[in-house]
Amino acid sequence: MTTQPAERIGGWLLAPLAWLLVALLSASLAILLYVGVVVSPQALTNLKALNPTNLSLWVVSALFAVAMWCYTLWLTAAFFKRRSLVPKHYIIWLLISVLLAVKAFAFAPVSDAIAVRQLIFPLLATAILVPYFKRSARVKRTFVNP
Repeated sequence: MTTQPAERIGGWLLAPLAWLLVALLSASLAILLYVGVVVSPQALTNLKALNPTNLSLWVVSALFAVAMWCYTLWLTAAFFKRRSLVPKHYIIWLLISVLLAVKAFAFAPVSDAIAVRQLIFPLLATAILVPYFKRSARVKRTFVNP
């Protein structure tokens, strides 16, 4: 496998990388919370007491958290390896993050202030980083490895 010499990850690319690493940490903590519910006897009893609809929603939410963690981990590894598919997948990852924030805003039983705060950061990051990943010459020179 040959790799082309590419620019190192630096400059403005450190901000998307930092966002990705923080999201990976956040997803890891979310998975730990789901595991904590399954491991704790009291929480597991409460979980079993849920009606089938709520239980299935909880399971879907847990599975989606695991899938998002796997995708974030894969994208982080690809980012460090400077794979050519990173810009496309980073944009997809940002759009999924916005969709998750919109879902939390619409369906989560939290106050509007907290939901808006969770929505504003993914929207702002997407508004800034999508054009950067699509048009930046540095991005095109950095992510060149197959």
